[in-house]
Amino acid sequence: MGPCRRSRVSAVVTLLVLLSTFTSCGYRLAGKADTLPDTIGVIAIPPFQNQTVEFKIEQHLTRAVTREFISRTRYDVVTNEALADAVLTGTVVNVLVFPLVIDPRLGRATSVGTMTQIRISLRDRKTGKVLYDNPNLEHRERYEVSTDPDAYLEERELALMRTSEATARSIVSAVLERF
Repeated sequence: MGPCRRSRVSAVVTLLVLLSTFTSCGYRLAGKADTLPDTIGVIAIPPFQNQTVEFKIEQHLTRAVTREFISRTRYDVVTNEALADAVLTGTVVNVLVFPLVIDPRLGRATSVGTMTQIRISLRDRKTGKVLYDNPNLEHRERYEVSTDPDAYLEERELALMRTSEATARSIVSAVLERF
């Protein structure tokens, strides 16, 4: 075997050793991990609670989290806790909507921020063991608003739905990755 071929073989072996090292150390792409026990196959997601004055936010969040679990995970999702291996409960603690950019000509916001705070917990239904708990999960979102004052209520509802969907992605990632 010539020196050039030996150096290529050495490079390939080194690359294989490095790949083996990185893949066996638990490195994963962010958002793709699932650290829940194998005994969990069905998750109950009862309606979330709402401790805010934001109308229907708990309904938007419950639907969004349910859709996110169904579309992104291997788990079956039910509402009946008796049929589940684990139960995910949530309470919307705070929803803030605040202007980020104000148009001085119109005297109103053209860009608005939202901050949603939620208490979320996943428990093994049979053992009672807490699999995930975050008493203050926070998600922030920014959106543009129309300059048409008649569109405010329609936009607000769409913004709450969009914020709920983004918050749901954060919740599911946090539960699956336990962070």
